Amino acid sequence: MHDAARARLPRQKVLRHSVRGQILEALRAALVDGDLVPGEIYSGPVLGERFGVSATPVREAMQQLALEGAVECLPNRGFRVLSRTVRERAELAEVRALLEVPVMLRLARTVPADTWAGLRAAATATGEAAAAGDVPRYAEADRAFHRAVLSLAGNQQLVQVADDLHRRAQWPLPGAPRVRQADLVADAAEHSALLEALIAGDLAVVESLVREHFSST
Repeated sequence: MHDAARARLPRQKVLRHSVRGQILEALRAALVDGDLVPGEIYSGPVLGERFGVSATPVREAMQQLALEGAVECLPNRGFRVLSRTVRERAELAEVRALLEVPVMLRLARTVPADTWAGLRAAATATGEAAAAGDVPRYAEADRAFHRAVLSLAGNQQLVQVADDLHRRAQWPLPGAPRVRQADLVADAAEHSALLEALIAGDLAVVESLVREHFSST
């Protein structure tokens, strides 16, 4: 790994329990935040040293990221972060819309207001992360909100597929500037507005917000 690439990754320690899971979440956050740079090669031992663990849990976490399509394994070298393209990002947005829009609109007609009100904490979490300008935290809160909504459909396979697509859509494009806080705040506001429309049972506003939310993803 190049010295410049090493410098972009903050030094941090992780607890010994559930080490692999903690490393995986830390690497996912680094992907979203742009600390793991598309095209760069990262070795298990170097990343292990940075996290204060052996190379083994790092390699295991990286193998999971390879299954998710975030990196590729390079024998005897490490892992290269794969590059996204504008077309791939657009395709992900299209597939997400095809899955989530009809489900959300169906749920809007069947789920009672008090159930929607129970999701206010999830919407608030996105707003708090956006206000803090914390991109990795916002990415997780964003996915958590969508998972909470889709889980009301009672289809766990849908939730898992949609969440995987959502995660992939959050990886930045090569050379893209860091996500602006204003964009996070605007996206979080859409969550809150959608939820309030769902609570109010305003189906026309719900449909408009849902379609707008995915067209801007």
